[in-house]
Amino acid sequence: MEVLTTLTIVILLYSLYLLYKSYKLKCSTNCYLVDYVCFKPSPDRQITTRKCGEIIERNKNLGLAEYKFLLKVIVNSGIGERTYGPRNIIEGREESPTLDDAIEEMDEFLNVCVHDLFVKTKISPRDVDVLVVNISTFCPAPSLASRIVHQYNMREDVKTYNLSSMGCSATLVAIDVVQNIFKSGKKSLAVVITSESISPNWYSGNDKSMMLGNCLFRCGGSAMLLTNDPAMQARAKMRLKCLVRTHIGANDDAFNSAVQKEDDMGRVGVHLSKDLPKAAMRAFTENLKRLLPKILPYRQIALIVFHVVKQKLVQPDAKLNKVVAQINFKSGVDHFCLHTGGTAVIDAVRRALRLSEYDVEPARMTLHRWGNTSASSIWYVLGYMEAKKRLKKKERVLMISFGSGFKCNSCLWEVIRDLGDGDVWEDCIKDYPPKTLVNPYLDKYGWVNEETEETFNREERSESFKNSPW
Repeated sequence: MEVLTTLTIVILLYSLYLLYKSYKLKCSTNCYLVDYVCFKPSPDRQITTRKCGEIIERNKNLGLAEYKFLLKVIVNSGIGERTYGPRNIIEGREESPTLDDAIEEMDEFLNVCVHDLFVKTKISPRDVDVLVVNISTFCPAPSLASRIVHQYNMREDVKTYNLSSMGCSATLVAIDVVQNIFKSGKKSLAVVITSESISPNWYSGNDKSMMLGNCLFRCGGSAMLLTNDPAMQARAKMRLKCLVRTHIGANDDAFNSAVQKEDDMGRVGVHLSKDLPKAAMRAFTENLKRLLPKILPYRQIALIVFHVVKQKLVQPDAKLNKVVAQINFKSGVDHFCLHTGGTAVIDAVRRALRLSEYDVEPARMTLHRWGNTSASSIWYVLGYMEAKKRLKKKERVLMISFGSGFKCNSCLWEVIRDLGDGDVWEDCIKDYPPKTLVNPYLDKYGWVNEETEETFNREERSESFKNSPW
C-alpha cells in the first residue's frame, strides 16, 4: 500500500513537473516587440515638387505623352513634398548608379537606424542572438547582415539571415523567421532590419509600366528588437498573436504582376502590370481565409458559418459576397496597419474590410509624408498610431502587407501597454492630418495637359523651368 502511495505521489509530482515545463516553454515561445525605430533621412534628400520636376526634365527619353502620364500618376499618388530619395538621384546621377551609391544609401540608413535602436532599448549589440536583414533589390558580398555584424562587433555565434527579393511584404517574412527560431524555447534577442535600395533601381526609360515605381517608391527603413524572454514582457510594446503568409506565385498573372526586368533598350526597372490589383486582391482573399479564424471572436465565426450554410441551402450556386459583407472585421481588430503601396491599394483594402476613413488615416498620412518605403512602410504607419496616442493596452493591431511573387502577409499584435512614442513623427505629427492631401504638382506642371504634340517644345519648356521662381 505504501509503495502504491509513493508511486502515485511520484507520478503526480512528475505530471506537475511536465505541466510546469510545458508552461515555461509556452511562455518562452512568445514573440514580443520590445521596440522599433524608423529612419528619417537628412533634409537635403527631400524630393520636393521642384526636385521632382528636375528629375523628370533630365530624362531625355520622355516626350509629351510620358509627361502627361507622369503628371496624372503623381497628382493622384497621395504623396506629398517631404519624401526622400537617394543621393545619386538628388545629384543627377540616376542613369549611371554605382555600387558605391547603393552602399552609401544603405550605410546612411544602417548607421542611424541600428544605432538608434540600441540606444533606445539600452541593449548591447553583443547581446543580440539573431539578426535578420531584408533589403529586396540589393545583395552585395559580404552581405548587409555581415556588414552589421562587423560594424557593431557582434558575437561569433550570432545567427544571421539575409533575405532578398521578398518585396514589400518582407518585414513579416523576417518576423516569421524570428518567430520560428523562438519556438526552440531558448531565451533570445532578435534584431530585424528592413529597408529598400532605391539608388541602383531608378528607371530612366519611357516604358509606362516601369515608370510607376519612380512615382511611388521612396527612401526609408526601420529596425526592430524582438524577444521571447518573459522577463522582458513588461518593457515590450506588443505581443505577436498570429502571423499568416500567403503566396500565389503558382499563378502566371500573379507571378508576372511585379517583375524586375529590362525594357526594349536594356534599361533595368520594375515592371508593374495591369494584373497587379487583381493579383493583390486574390492574395488578400486567400490570406483572409486563413486569418479570420485566428482573429475573430467565436461568436462572429459561428455567425459566418450559419450564414454560409444558410446561403448554400437557399442558393447553392450563389457567390458568398453577401456573407462577406456581414463580417464585422472590427470585432477582432482595433487598428489596421496597412501597407502604403498607393492610394489604390489603401482604398481597395478599405472597401474589402469596410473600414472607415479614421481606420485608414494612418496609412494615408504615411503615404503622404514618407511615400511607399517598401517593407518598412507598415512601421511608419504604426509610428503614426503611436504618435497620435491611439494604441491602448489590450488593443489589437492588424498588419497587412503585399509583395512581389505574389504575396500577401498579415499578422496580429496585442498592445501590452499604452503607447505614445513620437519617433520620426514627433516634429510633424501636429500637422497631420492636413486640411488637404492635394499636392501642388498640378498647379506647377498643369501646362503639360494644355500642350499638344504640335505646340510642345521641350527646349523652351526646359529653359522656362530653370528660370522659374519655385
